[in-house]
Amino acid sequence: MNRWLAFVPVVALVILVALAAFMLTRETERETFSAGRIGRAAPTYALAPLDGETLVTSDAFAGRAYVVNMFASWCTPCRAEHPQLMALQASGVDILGVAYKDRPEATTAFLTDLGDPFTLVGQDPDGRFGIELGIVGVPETFVIGPDGTIRAVHRGPLTAEVIEQTIRPALAQR
Repeated sequence: MNRWLAFVPVVALVILVALAAFMLTRETERETFSAGRIGRAAPTYALAPLDGETLVTSDAFAGRAYVVNMFASWCTPCRAEHPQLMALQASGVDILGVAYKDRPEATTAFLTDLGDPFTLVGQDPDGRFGIELGIVGVPETFVIGPDGTIRAVHRGPLTAEVIEQTIRPALAQR
């Protein structure tokens, strides 16, 4: 019995090392997947607007760099990143908000409650635009260049650090 107890710490250590290796590999796969989209043409789109008026199309920002933020009212990390989006918008950055698989009334309530950082808001109720962009979940943020190519991708909630190290440099590229 005592001999078996001596192996418990060894087995626990092996399990922890295997788990750590798995998690590190997953992060690398995420970065590789995101990096694979950079430089590709962003999909064209014609999204239903939140206000029910004019379609939100890819021509809306033609010739300008802008940010696309995929979000949902039911997404807790989307709430966490919202102050960062408000600050980004306040600095003059154009942001297309895309309500991913969300109800218009829920999206409206979300933006009324937290503020609306978006230049335009489109709806993606069936997730088709998200699929075309290659998102895995929300939030996910893209920088689209004036030429219509994807310049940067960030999966997960935006932070001040991500904005300064990834989003702003991608917006400033010529």
